[in-house]
Amino acid sequence: MRRRGFLLAAAGLGFTSACGSFTGTARGGRLGVDLAFAPTQRLSPYGDDGLLLSRLAVVDGLTRMDADGVIHPALAARWTRTTATTWEFTLRAARFQDGRDVTADAVVRSLTRAGRAKVTPRVLSDVKLTAEAAGERTVRITTGDADPLLPARLANPSLAVFSPAAYGTDGSVDPVGTATGPFALTKVNGAVSATLDRFDGHWRGRAAARGLDVTFVADNNARANALRSGQIEVAEFVPAAQALVLGDRARRVATVRTTTLYLNTRKGPLADPGLRAAVRAGVDAGALASSVYEGYARRADGLLGPGFAWADGKRLPVTGRAAATAPRGRTLTLATYTNRAELPEAAAALAQQLKRAGFGVRLVVKDYARLEAGALSGDYDAFLMSRSTALDTGDPVSYLASDFSSGGSFNISQLRDARVDAAVRDAAGREGAARRRAVLVAEAAVLRTDAVVPIVHEEHLQGVGAGVRGVVLDPYERQFIGLETRA
Repeated sequence: MRRRGFLLAAAGLGFTSACGSFTGTARGGRLGVDLAFAPTQRLSPYGDDGLLLSRLAVVDGLTRMDADGVIHPALAARWTRTTATTWEFTLRAARFQDGRDVTADAVVRSLTRAGRAKVTPRVLSDVKLTAEAAGERTVRITTGDADPLLPARLANPSLAVFSPAAYGTDGSVDPVGTATGPFALTKVNGAVSATLDRFDGHWRGRAAARGLDVTFVADNNARANALRSGQIEVAEFVPAAQALVLGDRARRVATVRTTTLYLNTRKGPLADPGLRAAVRAGVDAGALASSVYEGYARRADGLLGPGFAWADGKRLPVTGRAAATAPRGRTLTLATYTNRAELPEAAAALAQQLKRAGFGVRLVVKDYARLEAGALSGDYDAFLMSRSTALDTGDPVSYLASDFSSGGSFNISQLRDARVDAAVRDAAGREGAARRRAVLVAEAAVLRTDAVVPIVHEEHLQGVGAGVRGVVLDPYERQFIGLETRA
């Protein structure tokens, strides 16, 4: 029995189900898709829900980033940097899913609303930008400081462009039928499911699939089992433990993602730098890479993994760390989430390692949506998470700013360190080779604090059904369903 008839059950109105195996052909050209993460912010583009919209091909920005990290035109056909801080973007002819034309005024509204969001999107955490219409099809964008990454920044899903009808007076954004991507949301059932139909007016042409039937499934094995039985065509993040059974339906993808143990530097036992050092000393990341991840990861020596070829093997030495002090049975609350296949097992193994190092450990494992607010508030002593280090701009500076600077919007470690802040600011102001060198300096400054313990640099396994073509295997995780995805 398949979950797709579960919509009434989610509303407490009963349960119906479709039985048997489905294919894209049996669905009339539609695709069944299981995603690992449910919306946590009612599909607002300004947080991680923006990635859901991007991975389902709902949204476009002025630019787009491909799976090689290269920036291409999107709603903007071309752009020019007119001064150190000013850029002009010329729009192509495009329509919103509600039939309105994409105009300069609409783009300005979208960018302005993103900048005024109640919670600042991470991609804007280290820059201030102002947009104005310089003609019906020209948008002028000015940044407070020179920002060589602006075209890459504008490819972030948080800066997607929506119809004027999307915006509520309370600051909300309703993406249902108001975006510009090749698939339009037609129905969202909370954290359970979503229905998308092909938008035939997309500027790049019609998508190959007629629509998407999406279910949000936190259980990793359930996603893999649904794929294996033919109940769906595509599944996110299938477990390494099922790779042998799935065979060529498990597609291996290199990533810019690092599994990291964030340590609470502000309150609790790990506010003591010596105890943070003891955690670092007690972790055997190599053992986790070979056992829990079954070879689909490599031990992390730093924050930036092999996805950054310019950083691989060039890490700077970390100096000035505190000396480890004896834990003497101090109890740590270690939390992680179920949505990524290996994290619960990795957390359990880490708990055993930390107990051997002399800590007591209380383990908390829940769905990510039930943990995020507490993690950001510093409710846990340690938080194990899988984190893309290039998600916001394709460049690690935004990640360093959001996760480790004093004003960072995703600062789970609660870190406040003047040297880290200065190093991140310095990296943000540089270009080219000097920027890369400054990023490595900032990475070393973060590691010096022991606010984090890098565990492994990951590979992903994405589930792709037999006969399915065109799934986008993106190391940057912004794309998944594309124009050519079909069964």
